Amino acid sequence: MLLTTHGVHRAPATGSPQVSLVAASRPITGERTTLPVVGHATGPGGVRWLRVMLPGRPDRSTGWIAEQGTRTLAVGWRILVDLAARSVGVYRDGDRVRTFGAVVGKPATPTPTGRFFVEETVQMAAGEPGGPFALALSARSNVLQEFEGGPAQIGIHGRDGLGGTSGQAESHGCIRLATASIDWLAARIGPGTPVKIY
Repeated sequence: MLLTTHGVHRAPATGSPQVSLVAASRPITGERTTLPVVGHATGPGGVRWLRVMLPGRPDRSTGWIAEQGTRTLAVGWRILVDLAARSVGVYRDGDRVRTFGAVVGKPATPTPTGRFFVEETVQMAAGEPGGPFALALSARSNVLQEFEGGPAQIGIHGRDGLGGTSGQAESHGCIRLATASIDWLAARIGPGTPVKIY
């Protein structure tokens, strides 16, 4: 979890080129930014660095941030999205807890595959398409650069106002769940939760 805005570097050294900045909070909810750690290093001067997964384009990017100004969190949950089975498996401490049927991306706008994470859990306004909740992922569409004014961010969300039949490929790339399913997920899944889509 980031306590301050961090510069992202190509290598674990202060002199390494800075490629971007990651804000301490997420843009929609203001929740603290929580990034999965995929590596550690000690740089010049004994500075400790974390290699983290990054939100946004290009998908599956990583970079190095200074450990100072962060707090370690343990996340026991993970989500596996099986596009062929059109299902979402939810695991806690390695054990499968639930499996939900899903609507996934249609052939023209497929759901991207790879390892991602939940950026923030968003409670939608009543009647807003995709409600009542959305898990906004670090993934972005490989086909759309923009969608309804946003960056074509992929989410796991409800079907309010959108419809779709569970088990079908009908979305613009997002994963749609029944209301009871997304309600259950939103009550348990927080920022930083790993998500694998395959």
